[in-house]
Amino acid sequence: MSEQEILGLAEEFATYRRTALAEVEVPGPAAVRRTARGRGRRWLAATTATVLALFGGAAVGYAAMSGPDREPGPVDPTPTISAAPTPSGTASQTPSPSATSGSPPSTAPSAKISRAQLLGAAVTLPAWRAGRGCLTSGIRLSGDDPEGANWLLAFDQGDVDGDGAVEAVALVQCVLGSGGPMQVVAFDRDQQGKIVTLGRVVATTIDKPQWLFALDVVDDGTVRVQVGDIAPGGGWPGEWSQRQWRGYRLKGGSFAQISGPTSFGPNPHDVNLVVSATNLVLADAPDGSRTGTITVRIRNGADGPAAYVALRLGLPAAVRPDGDGWAACRNDPEKTREPLTCDLNQLGGGKEVRLTLGFRVAAGTTVGTGKADVDARPMDASFDFVQEVYDPDNTAVITYR
Repeated sequence: MSEQEILGLAEEFATYRRTALAEVEVPGPAAVRRTARGRGRRWLAATTATVLALFGGAAVGYAAMSGPDREPGPVDPTPTISAAPTPSGTASQTPSPSATSGSPPSTAPSAKISRAQLLGAAVTLPAWRAGRGCLTSGIRLSGDDPEGANWLLAFDQGDVDGDGAVEAVALVQCVLGSGGPMQVVAFDRDQQGKIVTLGRVVATTIDKPQWLFALDVVDDGTVRVQVGDIAPGGGWPGEWSQRQWRGYRLKGGSFAQISGPTSFGPNPHDVNLVVSATNLVLADAPDGSRTGTITVRIRNGADGPAAYVALRLGLPAAVRPDGDGWAACRNDPEKTREPLTCDLNQLGGGKEVRLTLGFRVAAGTTVGTGKADVDARPMDASFDFVQEVYDPDNTAVITYR
């Protein structure tokens, strides 16, 4: 290329620079910020694309691609997975058969029923033995006010039906005056979570047991109930009742007794001795002494037997036992002073004994006129005195002269 041609080409480049650079805007702060934002968007888009490529989730990809300008398209429904519940506290390592066999999922164990939840629910109770005045349908149990209510006396929880869930067991009384029938009832939840009656464990009867004191649900699902033979009230304190723990299990849809005694022995307090006696009139005998007799009647007005009966006669010490009428005594009355005593054998419920007892006052001994108590008390098999519900009729007052 000639020198002239080189000079011509340099002039052309100079002309181009003058013309093009005049149109170029010098970048200021705003332009720099726009450039930085553009680079950031390009970096975020590249990073998002990398995450989507790594995870490949359809839902995540859709969320990343959607923006204010994009209308969301249809989303495929999430498939439903059926699985049987895993028992509490143990992680299942194998798939449940229900997930592969197409069978419906099993029902999870019912939730516990607390005492507060039972008190707050309307429940149905098994029929009371005393129908009138004892409601059963849609009632609410009372936890603190027994007057005119179905009173919740005791509460416990346990798996009584063996389904792995925990049921509630309650001791309930239909309060009628100072008493009323009692029953132990088990409660469960239905499929909707409603509290329903599972069954009656045990109830009081007119005969025995007449009272229920406590309950306890043990680990194997047995419901233990402390029952009493005779109900307190009417002068009969609760501690006089004989108590037994009996166990009940749910079998074939109902509760049956599986442990503990099935009957009560005689209650020593279930006795009511009633005493009557004639007056003692002493008459002169040929040897100068004075003699006379009284007839004592002792009746047991209760159902239970008195193991032994202790007869006491409050006569003056000078009046001594005499004759064969004392042969029924287990002890020797001659060895007793004041009062005279005569211990008798068992007196059954509804039975009575009549004694004709003779007395003698030695010659030359003076006995005035007075009054004496004739008293009969029941004793148990250990010869300990037993209290009765009503004891004023245990004593008769006679005169002697």
